[in-house]
Amino acid sequence: MNSQQPPQPSSNKVERKIVEKNRRNQMKNLFSQLYSLLPNQEVMSVGDQIDEAIKYIKILEARVKMMQEKKERLMEMQRNRSGCSSASEAQRSFKAPRIETHERGSSLKVILTCGVDNQFIFSEIIRILHEENVEVISANSSMVGDLILHVVHGEVRQSFFQFGTTKVREKLKWFVNGSTSDMEMDSELGDFEIETAEMWEILTTLDTNECLPPNLLQN
Repeated sequence: MNSQQPPQPSSNKVERKIVEKNRRNQMKNLFSQLYSLLPNQEVMSVGDQIDEAIKYIKILEARVKMMQEKKERLMEMQRNRSGCSSASEAQRSFKAPRIETHERGSSLKVILTCGVDNQFIFSEIIRILHEENVEVISANSSMVGDLILHVVHGEVRQSFFQFGTTKVREKLKWFVNGSTSDMEMDSELGDFEIETAEMWEILTTLDTNECLPPNLLQN
């Protein structure tokens, strides 16, 4: 007598479905966390969220570097305050960077005034302009006393002009303008470092789960 066993459901198939469902839920939560950390809360695709996050991380890292240097200079000033001449010299060597932005139609003019030790700020501003689809028409630098004056003329590309220059102007001012008091600086510096670490951790997890395009995190 031949007895046939009734077909049994594949437990492996069920397990795979559960694993995939859990993975998708985890990715959904990670993308939600990533979006909540971005300053730009406009509705955007997943790919745009990741691209915006990487750009934002680069800005945060540059801000951390700038604030660390600023803090070191302030500490140097405090150490030298016992001698009037030394304190005066330290005060002159510390020049907080200043930025002005002016727009006319699709044209954008950026004026940066900073000390000789802050030249990386100018390079970072150029990078931000490129990332925000602003074509740099000209960039000139000149010495004004012990400061360097940078003047950049840019043009917002026509396909992006509908968004205006508000976003890029706010991003530039946010990058350059920072607090100078020790307490505020320590707090802000710590926040930047934590936020940067959180975003990198999320992006790395997404990359591990093969949710990101190849080499995206190497940009």
